[in-house]
Amino acid sequence: MKQIYKITYPNGKIYVGKDSVGSYGYFGSPNTKVVNADFESLPDEARKNYTIRKEILWESSDCSESELRAKEREVIQELRSNDPSIGYNLWPRFNGE
Repeated sequence: MKQIYKITYPNGKIYVGKDSVGSYGYFGSPNTKVVNADFESLPDEARKNYTIRKEILWESSDCSESELRAKEREVIQELRSNDPSIGYNLWPRFNGE
C-alpha cells in the first residue's frame, strides 16, 4: 500500500512524506539538524518526554511512483509544510506565497 503521511512534532511543525511500501514504522527523512535545532528551543521537560504523531492522509494500492510523487507534492503545497515556519519539507522550495 502506497501512502502519503503527515508527521507532527511536539513544536507543532509538520513533515509530509511518501511511503512506497506502507511501512507504518517509517517516519520519513526531514533535515535532522533543523529538527534538532527546533527541539533545543523546547522546554527541558518537552525534550525528554514527547510524542510524534503520524497520520496517513492518503493511500493507494495501485498508483504509480510518479502519481505518488505528484500526490506528495500536492499535499506538501496544500499544507504548506515546505514553509519553514510551518514544517520541515525542503521540497518543493517555498517561495513565500
